[in-house]
Amino acid sequence: IDMHKKLFIPGPVDVCPEVLEQMSRPIIGHRTKDISSLQESISTKLQKIMFTDNTIILSTSSGSGLMEGAVRSFTAKRAAVFSVGAFGERWFKMCIANGVPADIFRSELGQPTTPEMVRDALSSGEYDLITVTHNETATGIQNPVGEISKVLKDFPDVTFCVDAVSSLGGAYIPVDEWKIDVCITSTQKCLALPPGMAIASVTDRAIEKAKSIPNRGLYFDYVELYKFVHEKAYQYPSTPSVSHMYALDFQLDRILNEGFMTRVDRHAQLAERVRSWATRNAALYSNPEYLSVTVSCITNTLNISFSELNAAMGKRGYLMSNGYGALKDVTFRIAHMGDNTIEDIDAMLSDLDEVIASFR
Repeated sequence: IDMHKKLFIPGPVDVCPEVLEQMSRPIIGHRTKDISSLQESISTKLQKIMFTDNTIILSTSSGSGLMEGAVRSFTAKRAAVFSVGAFGERWFKMCIANGVPADIFRSELGQPTTPEMVRDALSSGEYDLITVTHNETATGIQNPVGEISKVLKDFPDVTFCVDAVSSLGGAYIPVDEWKIDVCITSTQKCLALPPGMAIASVTDRAIEKAKSIPNRGLYFDYVELYKFVHEKAYQYPSTPSVSHMYALDFQLDRILNEGFMTRVDRHAQLAERVRSWATRNAALYSNPEYLSVTVSCITNTLNISFSELNAAMGKRGYLMSNGYGALKDVTFRIAHMGDNTIEDIDAMLSDLDEVIASFR
């Protein structure tokens, strides 16, 4: 294995040693009162950073697991999937693979999903569920979910699902204010934990709807997960990752001690540093009105191949990310999420300047 490189990729992110240490604590039984207390503690803290009173569900999986479970559990008629890049496309693939009727509404790469697009689609009356990507790491776009949520007020029977995998914990997402029925995230991005656990908040009304929907699957069936949380006092139908729960509980304390809005402000400052660098040295790929606060997608106008640039940065102990999908080699990405500081970003950008100069 090569030397550890400091990660400036859109997840997984670097994890503080004291958080990693939590994962080495002795395992406890997953049907004990101790695990119930641990999961209750996690839920209470997550409700604070998600600004919600809704039920919190944990899943030993990536965020994709709870995304797939959402379209299976909550689509009674047809899903409207809004895509601004790779992860909207993934949600659509999940629908098709699971036999969930769905249509996809694509924005041009680098452009957001607009409230007008959502209103136009829902006005047809065909859809009872929509999926929106809050933050798209492929293009560095952050969708205006708050504005989109205002449209949903006119369509009270539509279930609102949001992929906040790469933004929750770094961006302000007031779940209850925005009336999000299902808000999904993962541990390995802004929450700055190892990969392997997904999180969702879910409304009671969505669960009531799901009860009448057949073929919801089993492992990711929200009705079953919700039932165990409520009826079994914070238990789970299958064995969860106790080690992740230890680390998550500990890290949530660190996040709350930092002050959640302070954390949000820090992410905004990190983003501004990288955007400023990109504007001076290359170009930002996406619509400047809708830029992500957790990852910047930069058009490669440096006349240096990304593989060579990343290899040179690797020798200095850093890892950046190539463009994703159609944007591979056209763009590259610098993430600024998790527990990174301004000093971390400044040091990396200073080295990046030196590396670029060495190619001239």
